Amino acid sequence: MATLNLVKSDQAYYSGKAQPQLLEFGSLPYLTISGRGAPAGDEFIAATQALYPLAYGIKKVYKQADSDFSVPSLEGLWWVTGDRPALETPRDEWCWKLLLRLPSFVSAATALTVRADVARAKKNPQIASVDFEQIDEGRCAQILHVGPYASEPETITRLFAFITAHHLTVAGLHHEIYLSDPRKADPNTMKTLIRYPVRPAS
Repeated sequence: MATLNLVKSDQAYYSGKAQPQLLEFGSLPYLTISGRGAPAGDEFIAATQALYPLAYGIKKVYKQADSDFSVPSLEGLWWVTGDRPALETPRDEWCWKLLLRLPSFVSAATALTVRADVARAKKNPQIASVDFEQIDEGRCAQILHVGPYASEPETITRLFAFITAHHLTVAGLHHEIYLSDPRKADPNTMKTLIRYPVRPAS
């Protein structure tokens, strides 16, 4: 039985270049959980501890049905409330939605049934907060950031310049895909995809 690896089978989604590029994505299924607080803060960590057990619970069900898949890279949508720019907003006030993409054959009904089973088995009530969502970002501008998270602003500035030069404007949330495990990778070589939905500037 072959195991579907989305990171390998959908390289347009999970790979990027050091130079900005435009891409198009359709509606895709995800497990999602939302919260507020600093990256890697207590609430953020608790959210990942709810997200991954459910993803592996769904994987187990589909493996038994001969449709196994690998759990792909963690992703995050980020935003702030109020008038201050994100980088001027304290990190513990950042809002986020963590994502784990699922194969197209995973149904919402199965995911929600497994959610109840996994929440009981793991005795983790926060698993009940994980949702199944279809997200369609459409046309996006993207860039590959190599290096620590702290140096992302320089890369984002380049991406924004590219968006402006192409007579586009941001039409969605800041989206990151974490291609490297920060617990293991050298911060200077970590790879993060940075993506923004865009539309023509008015």
